[in-house]
Formats: sequence, structure tokens, C-alpha cells
Amino acid sequence: MDDLAINPYLAGNFAPLRSENDFTLEIAGEAPRDLHGRLLRIGPNPQFDPLEPFHWFTGDGMVHAFCFDDGVVTYLNRYVETPRWRLENQAGRALFASFDPSRNDPLAEGHDSGVANTSVIQHAGRLLALNESYPPFELTGEGLRPVGYLTGYGPRMTAHPKCDPVTGELHWFAYGAAGPFDPTITYGVTDRAGRTEVRKRFDAPHASMIHDFMISENYVLIPVPPLTASRERAEKGAPPIAWEPDLPTWLAVFRKDGRGEVRWFRGEAAHVFHVVNAWEEGDQIHADVFLYPSAPMFPLADGSPVKHSLARLHRWTVNCGSASDELLCQPLDDLDGEFPRLDERWTGRRHRHLWYGADTADQNRSEPIRLNSLVHLDQRLGRRTIFELPEGDLTSEPVFIPRRADAPEGDGWLSAVIWRWAENRSDLLLFNAMDVGAGPVMTARLPQRVPFGFHGTWVPG
Repeated sequence: MDDLAINPYLAGNFAPLRSENDFTLEIAGEAPRDLHGRLLRIGPNPQFDPLEPFHWFTGDGMVHAFCFDDGVVTYLNRYVETPRWRLENQAGRALFASFDPSRNDPLAEGHDSGVANTSVIQHAGRLLALNESYPPFELTGEGLRPVGYLTGYGPRMTAHPKCDPVTGELHWFAYGAAGPFDPTITYGVTDRAGRTEVRKRFDAPHASMIHDFMISENYVLIPVPPLTASRERAEKGAPPIAWEPDLPTWLAVFRKDGRGEVRWFRGEAAHVFHVVNAWEEGDQIHADVFLYPSAPMFPLADGSPVKHSLARLHRWTVNCGSASDELLCQPLDDLDGEFPRLDERWTGRRHRHLWYGADTADQNRSEPIRLNSLVHLDQRLGRRTIFELPEGDLTSEPVFIPRRADAPEGDGWLSAVIWRWAENRSDLLLFNAMDVGAGPVMTARLPQRVPFGFHGTWVPG
């Protein structure tokens, strides 16, 4: 179909992989024998040629699992068999459009359209595939087979919940809590045993697509960028989700226990898909985030395109002891990048190390996203270390793996799945996380591609 030929998110290593496979991988270097567990990655992977126009965010979820056991690395990939996946699988064709239900096939009427394709986590003994527009979808731990939606979280939950490393509680939020064009935000907490409590419900200044958020020791921080959702636009045939640069970016700040009022801090228009971390210093709260000058992959309200770009690392600061609503913003790095990760044992506390994918070859003047390098930032020393891939090769999001549960911050490995463009297949690379520039200590070779996806997690064995 024409869309498959022209849509960059259906070509190259964004193209769907439509087989489910199991492999034992050939290894160059050495897989650490004391590393036991699974690296899980997830991304959109439509099982059928999608209805036009296709948006990358809306493909069926597929999980890729790399299992480390006594120096051996095995791989398997499975679709996330949501009700939507099963309905389309039975019909033998795509039934759901991306963001416009008026384009759905009549067979889709009255059926759930959820895709669990954005991130995957383990909490309270459950393996969950997440997408911010739907409830968590549980998978079996070993075979990645479907269990079903967990409805205790409500009709939707962020794909980026934060686990407090001290309490073990999972903090989460949902935007559009009463519907896709609604400004209501809910905030909740799920304890170590899987018991969920909704602690707050409030309205944002406008309905917005809100992808990520932060927690500090005592506070929750939810950014509301001017990537707005509008029923009025949708009913007129204009973009239902659009970038409105004349609006500010707002930051909601409130207590993790849900008590007290929400404070709103106001900054210049900027978009954030992914954050690094937040922490407190007296009355001040600092938050490191990757900011775009405008939201990529979405148009302006009149349908015209925005200039494509990547994000750069910035630090937001708010003062909860002041009456000011100013959201201070300081640039920290001048390298274009995305998909930042930290040692998550430091979530909500002052961190030193972070890693991300970067573009050192100026490849991102048009869609899709292209990342050719892996970066380690030591923020205490102000030192940036870069590993550039061979020309043409591209990386997905890196994931940090601690050497052991009580290891110092940053002591462990950095994993990344790489597309080898000349061979049209993928490798899993493992680096010493504190010496990324030295190159990988292990390369696990796959006989197939792992399509570019969104996020991953490490589940210890």
C-alpha cells in the first residue's frame, strides 16, 4: 500500500517484524557469568498493513526478551496479544485507524482499540506492558503470553510509572482521565503487594498529551506541554493533537501523599517526551529533562508541519518556598539526543550518572528519529563520553543494568540494541557503563532485525 512506501515509520528498521522466534545468540567477547536476568524491550509492530494515515505510536506491541544465564544469551520475541490484536488477527487485516476512529473498519465498532506498545516493567510480581491511553496489560513472566488488562488503575495509566527505590511503591498518573479531550489528571500509587490507591484528581490548564513525569523524595512533578488535544479541532477535521507554541509549558507540583494543593509553575513553550530525574535541595526542586523546541511527529493546530528536531538536556528548577510561579530552565548539554536513562536506584534522589542515545552526525533534520551514538554523562565531573557506531548503524534506547543490588551508582553495564544497516539485522551490545567510550565488552549477534521501539527494562533473575 502507498503508506507503506512513503511513511518513514514503516520503512528500514521501523518496518514491522511479523514472525515470533526463539534463538540462542552467537557472542563475541564475553557475557558476564554473574549476570542473570532478562533485558526486555518493547515497541510498535503492526501485525497487518495499517490503515492510513499511520502514526508510529499506534502499532501493535511486540516484546523482545534477551535472557542472560551463566554466560549464555537467548532471545525470544512475542506480540502483546491485546483484545485489539486478537480481533484483527481473527479478521486477517487492520481494523483500527491511528488517532481518528471515524476511519476505523466497521468491524472495529464497539471494540477495544488498546495497544500495549510503549514500555514494559515488572512490579509486585507482575510483568506489565504499558501504553498511556489504556490500563496496564499483564503478561506471563516466562513466555510473554497474555494475561489481560489490570483495571484497578482506571481506564488509563502512564507508560512511565516511577518506582520509589526506598518504599517499593509504584507512582503513576493518567491524563485525559475522563476521556481523550478532557483536562483531568489522576495520580495514584501501587504498593509492593500490588494494592492501588488513587491519591489525587485535578484539572490541568488545558488537555494535553503528557508522556512522562517525575518524583522526588516528597513530591510529584507532572509537565503539561502545549501539545494540546482538542475535540473542536477533531470535529472540524483539523488535527486532534497539535502543537500550540503560543501557550506556556506548565509544571504541576504536589505532595506524593496527595495532601495539599497543586502548585502550577509556568515556563516557555517547550516539549518533553522523556525526563531523567528530580530531587530536592531545601525548598527548591530540580528536574533534569530532555526538551524539544516543539513537539516532533505532530503538526501545528492548522495542520502545517513543525520543524523536526531532537531534544537536549535541560534543568528545570522551582522554588516551593516562594510565591513565584516561575519555572526556571537551564541548558546542560549541547548534544542532540533522546531516551535518557539513569541508574534507577537513584530515582527521586540526586543522581550523578545518566546515559542516552545521541545524534553526532546531524541526521535529524527530517523524520524519523535517528540515533548513531551512545553517551554517558558524569554530571559531578562535567564529563561526557561518547561511543559512535559505524556509519549507517543506529541505536535504540540504552538501558542501565546494575552489577548487583548494592553496587555504587553507575557500577554495572549499559545495554543497547543496534541496527546493522548494511546487513539489515541487529546486535545486542553490552558496555561497561562507566567506560562507554571503550566500546562493547560483549556483542550478541541476532540473525534478524529488532525494529526500533520505545523502551526497555532489566528484570533480575
